[in-house]
This record gives sequence, C-alpha cells and structure tokens, in this order.
Amino acid sequence: MTRAGWTGANLRHVASMLRYGSNPAATVYDSIGSDFFLALAPGWLNLGLWEGDGSDPTEAPIAVRRLVEEVARPLPLGGDVLDVGNGLGAQDPVIAAALRPRSLTALNITFGQLVAGRGRLRDAGARPVCGDAVRMPFADASFDGVLSVEAAFHFASRQAFFGEAFRVLRPGGVLSISDVPTMRYPDGPREALAALAMLRVWGLRVSSAAGPEQIARSVEAAGFADVRSRLIGDRVIDPALRFVRDRLDRDEDASSSLRLAARAMTAQASTLWERGLVDYLFLSARKPG
Repeated sequence: MTRAGWTGANLRHVASMLRYGSNPAATVYDSIGSDFFLALAPGWLNLGLWEGDGSDPTEAPIAVRRLVEEVARPLPLGGDVLDVGNGLGAQDPVIAAALRPRSLTALNITFGQLVAGRGRLRDAGARPVCGDAVRMPFADASFDGVLSVEAAFHFASRQAFFGEAFRVLRPGGVLSISDVPTMRYPDGPREALAALAMLRVWGLRVSSAAGPEQIARSVEAAGFADVRSRLIGDRVIDPALRFVRDRLDRDEDASSSLRLAARAMTAQASTLWERGLVDYLFLSARKPG
C-alpha cells in the first residue's frame, strides 16, 4: 500500500489559511481536494449520525448516509428539491432515494466539487448549479423542499440564506438543515486557541458563530413557520471525533507529519465539543401557504 503524505492540495490548504480571499468556502474545499484525509468515508464530508460511540469503523459509511436521510426526512416526497452546499455529491443519490423527487438540483459555490462529484450527481439524476447560497440563481417559488447539510456556517450570512430559501420555496414548502451552533464564546486561552484554529482551518468568519436560539429566530425572521429544532451532538460530534482519533491511532499508511497535523486539528475540535462550546443542530421549518 502506498504511504500517504502531504499532497499538493494539502499544502495549498495550509498556504490558503494565511489568506482565504473573497470566497473562503471554495478556497478551503478546492484545496483539500476530493480525497480528504479525515473524511469518515470516501467522498463524504459530514460527521455522520451514529448509533454507536464511534468505535466501530464499519458504521462510518452508514452514519454519513443516515445523517443525510435524517435531514431529508421532513421534506415532501415527489417534489422539486434543492440541495444547497452538496459537497462532493455523495449525498445526492441518498436524497434521491429517500425523497424520489420530481427534480433534484445541487447548488455548490465550489466548482471543483461539482466536477469531482459529477458521476454521483449523474447517478442521482441531479442538475448541478454553481452559485452562492445567499444569491441563488433561481426564480421565486421554484422548489418544494430546500435542504442543506453542514454548510450554513460557511455561508456569508445565515440570515440571507434563510431569506433566499424562503424566496425559492413554494407556499407550503419545507426547509431542513443541519448546522453547528456555537453554545458559548471561549473562556480562557486554551478555548480561544481551539476556536481560532477551527476558524482558520475551515475559513470561517467570526460572524458565523450563532447559538441555536439565534439560528431559529433568523429562520422565523425570514418568514418561516413551524420551526422545529433539536441538538444532537452526542450522536454526531462525539462519535465522529472518537472514530477519527481511533483511525489515526491505527493508520500506518499516512506520513507522521500528516498524522500529527490531523491529531492537532482533532484535538482542537475535541476541546470545543468537550467544553460545551459547540453542538450539532437539526432544524426544519415550513413556508406558510
């Protein structure tokens, strides 16, 4: 087996941390490429919805699919569906199987991800569109369902995204998202360092920090009704971190420097979770009509 080391994409990601430019999400995901070292399963970028504690490596490819199915669950069957921030396209065949949509559109600001996922999008019968979640290139009332999996914290403005989701949904349409809310701000240098590290690694703005109540209020302010949310980090973040730590312990195919960098990033994420700074949110809402 070939020993994995630093790729050109990895090095571009490290360099880009100094200056992300006007489109941080595209810079980050273009630089980490389509074969992300810490992905729970090939082609997947979400944290998974776990039944176990993350110690069973065979559950990872099931958990990432289960999470997408859970986000898709509130959406109507057989309608026109928009997947905002669809990653590498692995989730779109799952959405297609779960909802049997009349049409499925995948919106992604990162053109490279759409190219990398074109085979999966073709399998899902999905139409790829390169565009911004806060300025969607769609007419009013175009969709019956809008979903977004672990992407809203990358958007320039959650409020603007919710407003756009409301605009492109038909009356009675449903919005369903998963997100990573901030439960409190850092207290002390260790927590501040962990928070800053996550912001820089993922190209996030400080303004992306928002609590679950604030996110729900933003959804209501956009015009949505029947807003329902729940925190479920114990089934998402906690087992995902356990899985990654265990894999780093047993993986001998990666270079020592790459494993060291991955351990450092995982340690900072663990600090945020274990000290109660972040959680994982499922939220759904309906456009009145």
